[in-house]
Amino acid sequence: MTGGAIGWAATGACVVAAVLGALRWLRVAQREHYLPGSTIRFARRWWWASPLALAMAFGALAGAVLSWWWPSSAFATALVVAAGPPGLGLRGRSRPLAWTRRLRTLAGVVAVLGGLAIGLGAWSQVAPLAAAAVAAGVFVVVDAGCALTAPLERALADRHVRRARDRLRRVRPTVVAITGSYGKTSTKGAIAHLLGGSRAVVASPASFNNRAGLARAVNEHLAPGTEVFVAEMGTYGRGEIAELCRWIPPDIAVLTAIGPVHLERFRSEDRIVEAKAEILERARCAVLVVDDERLARLADEAEARGLRVWRCSGVTARSSGPPDADPGAGRRDVTVASGPEGLRVEVHGELLATVCVDARPGNVAAAVAVALELGVARPELVDRLASLPAVAHRLEAVRGSGGALVLDDTYNANPAGTRSALDRLAALAQPGGRVVVVTPGMVELGPRQVAENAAFAAAAMAVVSDLVVVGRTNRRALVGGAVGAGGVRGGVIAPGGGRWRHRESRPGPAGDGSTHRRRGGRPPVVWTAPDRDTAVAWVRAELGPGDVVLYENDLPDHYP
Repeated sequence: MTGGAIGWAATGACVVAAVLGALRWLRVAQREHYLPGSTIRFARRWWWASPLALAMAFGALAGAVLSWWWPSSAFATALVVAAGPPGLGLRGRSRPLAWTRRLRTLAGVVAVLGGLAIGLGAWSQVAPLAAAAVAAGVFVVVDAGCALTAPLERALADRHVRRARDRLRRVRPTVVAITGSYGKTSTKGAIAHLLGGSRAVVASPASFNNRAGLARAVNEHLAPGTEVFVAEMGTYGRGEIAELCRWIPPDIAVLTAIGPVHLERFRSEDRIVEAKAEILERARCAVLVVDDERLARLADEAEARGLRVWRCSGVTARSSGPPDADPGAGRRDVTVASGPEGLRVEVHGELLATVCVDARPGNVAAAVAVALELGVARPELVDRLASLPAVAHRLEAVRGSGGALVLDDTYNANPAGTRSALDRLAALAQPGGRVVVVTPGMVELGPRQVAENAAFAAAAMAVVSDLVVVGRTNRRALVGGAVGAGGVRGGVIAPGGGRWRHRESRPGPAGDGSTHRRRGGRPPVVWTAPDRDTAVAWVRAELGPGDVVLYENDLPDHYP
């Protein structure tokens, strides 16, 4: 081939590689809600995930740079981009690419941006260099497309928001708005259940908790005659909840918890408090879980502004006076304490009910407060509490096919939740049985992510016989925390054939492991698995009757 032919062939190879790479990063953008900056952040994680990925990244960059002098070098870039990063497939395990209208628009913008760059390169007679640069940096092109299409998407969404606002004005339901770092979905479900016996209730489905999702929930589900609309509201920054409340003004605002969730975006928990507190600005009644001192202060501030305030607790009793005190004359308190007989529900210090249900006490307390505020009769409330359904994938207990007890907590991703999960796991452990935690760890904890995951793994060593660390995102922190607390390295669980090995090792610096759960006199064993499917196969092969496994969190597969 002539030099020109080689250059055009290399250019074509890079174009094909850029298309394949774009499919990967478009899926990442979709899973991250098209937020500008997210694709670059995940690309950095993937290309730094392993020595092989890092070597491939340098190879792609080197091929692009060298194509200035030797066009054939662009073939190296094309090969790397088409194949990598290792582990990020074209099709997803947890959710494949969905060709929605928004994704098609973004893909078109990405194609135009990449085509312009390559066209300029061809006009400047450096087509191989331009094509290699686009291929190597296709994740940057996708991120640029997200930024460019954001104003358009917001303008298109305005139409749906206006429809939702008009529908809310026509139907005129009582609006219960819920936010918090965690516990939103569980509390939403509990409120809908407690009200469902005497009210026509619509709750926003699944995790439809942003502007577009809530507009869709209203437009598709809010029918005439709806008495109560329960809206879950999420946020990635200040101003988002305030904007939601302008067109979904809440009558009752519920704040469940504050924790180090989404710290990558918020940077501090104080900013989280400020953003979540926006839900109180237009409400007439506030329901706050005041076990967190910051929410207790918010409750005092809201009451000083004239709001009716319910103070809820899932930890300590908080009585506003004698049991026969008039709730309207003083503070309103609901306390739910977990004990051997179940959940003990108290209102103003008076026992309402003791119920055996699977739910977190603080979430139940907030739901009871909302039901009481909306006039649900106490006998009906007691009946509804007794049938409170478990929330799917949130400490849901099921029996596995091999006979082991499975605790499904795969929708959980916060430090407080992991502590509750370990407590529940310890309570269900059987003498002589294996106790296993399978986890990829917690994400979006910002600068605290390493420390929080290490602490979680260390705490697990007091409970488990085996810890299975899934994926690479938090592997170093989890393994380090576990080994530092007395665990021993067990090796790698290999996919496709059920092969794994146990390497004998002395316990870490925490001592001889005498305080840890053992099997055959052995301290807890720490395994690593490349993905959740491999870990599940290991659990099914290894565990049986008398054993219990906790699946704590499950990251979508756009995480390394």
